[in-house]
Amino acid sequence: MIVVNKNGTLIHNKKRYKCSLGEYGITCRKKEGDKKTPSGIFSLGNVFYRKDKIKNLKTNLKKIVIKKNMAWCDEPNNKYYNKLIYTNDIKKEKLYRKDNLYNIVVVINYNIQPILKNKGSAIFIHLAKQNYSGTMGCIGLKENDLLNILKTISKKTKIKITA
Repeated sequence: MIVVNKNGTLIHNKKRYKCSLGEYGITCRKKEGDKKTPSGIFSLGNVFYRKDKIKNLKTNLKKIVIKKNMAWCDEPNNKYYNKLIYTNDIKKEKLYRKDNLYNIVVVINYNIQPILKNKGSAIFIHLAKQNYSGTMGCIGLKENDLLNILKTISKKTKIKITA
């Protein structure tokens, strides 16, 4: 189990890691674009990564190399809402980014089955900004911390996010 609490601490295997959270904290009433991290217990999905930036990714989760046209649909009225899409539309939540935050992306299975409109999309664990500033709702970790955690988790691992 991975546990994330409201003070920006992630705990896994008795180790504590500093993490970033949604800019406006954690909520049990997540809405698209509210910049809050959803609370609850969730399974983990695939790991997307930049092969040109991350050379030695070890994990038991399914790994997918990020391509330049990969994005995550964050439009509530789109039939692909909260799903991986392939597009060159620059307005979409692109996975191939210049800021390196998405060099590693672990999908948190939030609002997946069923997918509810406006309930929030693209909730990931990804790399944190250097100052751990707030995210749009994701969890951010230092690269080495995320790489270490990925070595020890599997599809059975759950993440518990508490407000």
